[in-house]
Amino acid sequence: MQRLTTQIMAYAERLPEGTALSAKAFLHLGNRAAVDQALSRLYERGELVRAGRGIYLKAIKSRFGSRPPTVEQAVEAVAHQRGEVIVSNGAAAANSLGLSTQVPIRSVYFTSGRSRTMIVGSQSVELKHVPRWQLALANKPAGLAVRALAWLGPEKAEEALPSIKQKLSAEAFSELVAAAPQFPSWLARSVGKAAYG
Repeated sequence: MQRLTTQIMAYAERLPEGTALSAKAFLHLGNRAAVDQALSRLYERGELVRAGRGIYLKAIKSRFGSRPPTVEQAVEAVAHQRGEVIVSNGAAAANSLGLSTQVPIRSVYFTSGRSRTMIVGSQSVELKHVPRWQLALANKPAGLAVRALAWLGPEKAEEALPSIKQKLSAEAFSELVAAAPQFPSWLARSVGKAAYG
């Protein structure tokens, strides 16, 4: 077993910071039970951080000791490993576009997968399943606008759109307009007014 943990860590050391590891990547080294056990031992020793069921990340070592990867790195790794779309929530999107001064206290991300809570180091991260339209344009600036508008709701979205139009590049705003048919009617109508009104 010691040899298996050494082989896994040797492989992990060659990967860029924040890259996800899963048992499937090591099945050539041993059977599934042995690989799962080796990963679990590395987690218990603090050499790996568990980012989700069966997903691990290498702990980041510095002269101050080791620490878990950032929440963003863990979320990105889970998205890549599971094939999900995972993006920042509407409140965070509104804040980053300057539409709100509220700074979200909890780490909440929207996902195309199932809703669940993920622990990264000592931080709890909520992954919340949302309708597909809220994940439109994923990590593009226009996608931030979609989630911010959804968070603002029908009452405030229309008045926020002129400000969003100024903040986005012409190309990004065109992407938002092109994606409008997949939005709920209240949002599609507001985007249409901002584009053509």
